[in-house]
Amino acid sequence: MKLESRLVTLAVNAVDDKGSPVGGLDKPDFRLLEDGKEQKISFFEKESATPLSIVLAIDGSETTLRNERLEKDAAKKFVATLLRPQDELDLMEFSDTVREIVAFTPNKQRIGEGLNDLQRGDATALYDAIYLASQRLGETSQSNGRRRVLLLITDGGDTVHGVAYDKALEEAQRHGVIIYSLIVIPIWADAGRNTGGEHALMQLGMDTGGKFYYVTEAKDLAPAFAKVSDDLRTQYLLGYYAPQRGRDTSFRNITLRMKDPALAEKYALRYRSGYYANGK
Repeated sequence: MKLESRLVTLAVNAVDDKGSPVGGLDKPDFRLLEDGKEQKISFFEKESATPLSIVLAIDGSETTLRNERLEKDAAKKFVATLLRPQDELDLMEFSDTVREIVAFTPNKQRIGEGLNDLQRGDATALYDAIYLASQRLGETSQSNGRRRVLLLITDGGDTVHGVAYDKALEEAQRHGVIIYSLIVIPIWADAGRNTGGEHALMQLGMDTGGKFYYVTEAKDLAPAFAKVSDDLRTQYLLGYYAPQRGRDTSFRNITLRMKDPALAEKYALRYRSGYYANGK
């Protein structure tokens, strides 16, 4: 059987027990395994300056959009501070359906204009949005270690019942998408609160190497955006060449560890749980 190799990249966040980013780590500090077999780390970048492709997907349902001015201002500030010339952002909204407002662009003014075009709806096509956003991210270039990120602003409800959760997750994993969620919680003790949807978003973050943040008021969006921005700016980027086994298209599990047991006790690592082989 002919063995080919595929470059697999892994964005990694290392944090201490307070959740603060850990700098100063290097390639020899890490041990990487695929399906339990050790792999050679071929390249390593500290505090990644690699380019970003981001889909910002905003829930347009009445339960999420409440103070539009504050929400738009927070999103515009996030775009202004995060986006560099080598980055690109795609703006989507989802309610009854999923709508792409601005296609991938580094142009902050165009994105700002798109944020002024958000529309409200009654339903929430959350998993449709994750599926379609992952597909769009899959069309972006992966040169120069480009990272693919989906940032959701939503209360976690999915009321359209189109694409299923499993399919949405699989599509994200197939395209190496990192999912972040800003989970909007109107009232902490609300009996109608969608905790199942919240837990699904948490799991999506864990499986893709992303994270979630709770937002209880519109004014909390700006600091939540800032945390996502900091997270993306303090990632390490690891790469390895994984052997391809014929036409196998199965899911490959990735495990990353600190070599030093003392460091392993001090620091937690966050990264995607694996990827789908391309079967070529």
